[in-house]
Amino acid sequence: MAAAVGFTDLGGLVASSSPELGGLEEELLCLESQIRSEHNFEDIVGKSAALRKVLDQLEIVAATGATVLLCGETGTGKELFARAIHNLSPRRQRAFVRLNCAAIPSGLVESELFGHEKGAFTGALMQKLGRFELADHGTLFLDEIGDISLELQPKLLRALQEHEFERLGSTRTIRVDVRLIAATHRNLQDMIRNNQFREDLFYRLNVFPIEIPPLRERREDIPLLVHYFVSRHSREMQKQIKFVPKQVMETLVNAEWPGNIRELENFIERCVIFTQGDELYVPHTEPRRSAVAAESTFEGAERQVITDALRAASGRIAGKGGAAERLGLKRTTLQNKMRKLNISRADHSA
Repeated sequence: MAAAVGFTDLGGLVASSSPELGGLEEELLCLESQIRSEHNFEDIVGKSAALRKVLDQLEIVAATGATVLLCGETGTGKELFARAIHNLSPRRQRAFVRLNCAAIPSGLVESELFGHEKGAFTGALMQKLGRFELADHGTLFLDEIGDISLELQPKLLRALQEHEFERLGSTRTIRVDVRLIAATHRNLQDMIRNNQFREDLFYRLNVFPIEIPPLRERREDIPLLVHYFVSRHSREMQKQIKFVPKQVMETLVNAEWPGNIRELENFIERCVIFTQGDELYVPHTEPRRSAVAAESTFEGAERQVITDALRAASGRIAGKGGAAERLGLKRTTLQNKMRKLNISRADHSA
């Protein structure tokens, strides 16, 4: 049976069934607990330097009322970081209100942000409060801010600068005290150059920018994330999964994950669905391996070619029909490669 990494619960990693991995598991538990105690971020899992840098920035800005712009690829968990800022801020007892600007038809975004009066437009059957009003004295999180139309951007800028607006269909000015956190996976400066985003709005949003690292830049966090997702989805599906095979974990750590944490979680959930026993089962559709793993993949192929040649030559390296001749290599070159790859000639002798 392959070496496995054992765990119990989120934040409850235990010693592996393989003794040599026990120290690593204890270290992971210690580091994760340390981050949680230092930063008090309940839903953010990791120990990497890239993540620690972001958490330090969150702590610095959380206590202020400054606008924060979270930038990063899709699936990096920007909403979790926004919630962490709110939970560490003096506004944590008030509402955290979110709006995904890309998920709503552009014609309805203004109503969602600022609300409307009854009869303001066809279908407005009653008065509706907008997200700015709902977030008064709290935090408003605007996800995918780059999808806000050019026509609406001046109104958003005014609301941010003056802390006031009017509902659709009303002339009464409403004042609010809202802390804004915005997020985007787009390059807003490129959009400015292409006349797709207002420069003055960008500078109003870009008070305290934070770059959320993609998963490929925090690979040491992947084992912790795997444990977290396996544990959570196992509980939801009432399964007793206790081990992750070492080879599986290595594959997950070295995968590309272009969809970042969201893709990793979806993949783990699929694995949990397939798993019947206490060891995580990974379907044959493994995630794509990254460039980080390219070297080990090449070494594996090189190892296979050399062992095949040795087997065909009954373990002989030099001479007519030897493995060196079959591979078109000098004897000394082949021997150096064998030492590097820890290949023994005796294992392939007749």
